[in-house]
Amino acid sequence: METPRLQTELLLAHLLQLPRMQLYLNFERILTTVEMDRFRDLIKRRVRREPLQHIVGSTSFCGLEITTNRHVLVPRPETELLAEEGWKFLRQLSIQDVQFPVALDFGTGSGCLAIALAVNCPAARIYASDISQEALEVASQNAKRHSQADLIQFMAGDGFAAVPEGTRFDLIISNPPYIPSAEIGSLQPEVRDYDPLCALDGGPDGLDFFRRLAIEARPFLKACGKIMLEFGDGQAEGIRDIFQQQKWVVDAVQKDYTQRPRILIAHGKSIN
Repeated sequence: METPRLQTELLLAHLLQLPRMQLYLNFERILTTVEMDRFRDLIKRRVRREPLQHIVGSTSFCGLEITTNRHVLVPRPETELLAEEGWKFLRQLSIQDVQFPVALDFGTGSGCLAIALAVNCPAARIYASDISQEALEVASQNAKRHSQADLIQFMAGDGFAAVPEGTRFDLIISNPPYIPSAEIGSLQPEVRDYDPLCALDGGPDGLDFFRRLAIEARPFLKACGKIMLEFGDGQAEGIRDIFQQQKWVVDAVQKDYTQRPRILIAHGKSIN
């Protein structure tokens, strides 16, 4: 979470269209009356708990500037770890026998995961799906921003119905909705009132999409493929059980920056 001072600096940098560090080189500059009025408006928006990322129009993800708005989930720092696990795996494959590894970002939202994979593993072929056409438009804009538009195939549709027939992936990666429905009303206003509900609501216990992925994903993975998923606090054992019941092998449960279990990595080879 950004400190109040950092938020103020980011809003001011946005107002003046300057990189934040350039503010220190313009320390003695006095804002014009028009600029001061606009700055007050920005502050008022933040006081109303509009996310800083929406006000300035973007956020940083894995060193990439990603456009955000009401149609997409604001990328979280924890998801950067998921992206890194994904591109490390794809790079490993490209060094080995897989010349062009193929990945699917399931529920791409802003496109941050797909773009991070494409940028950090140029040999990979990336697909990205979402049920929201508005989200896909944001993702496409972000891909163009980072010169990846021709390298990522965006697909509209509900889950795997969006995937072209016969397509198989070395990696399926996703940050699916995982908030229990009853808990959404108690989330911070920045999340509850501004992130799209479809990107948050994971059903009664938050695990609906994990059950769906455990059941539906296997036919879309290559023999040595992996699935990598972000999940919420306290969900690690429930998700592990869901995947093991469907005969997945759980390779690892990775922790986030706060040492909480956050990422499931599994492969589909039967245990028996």
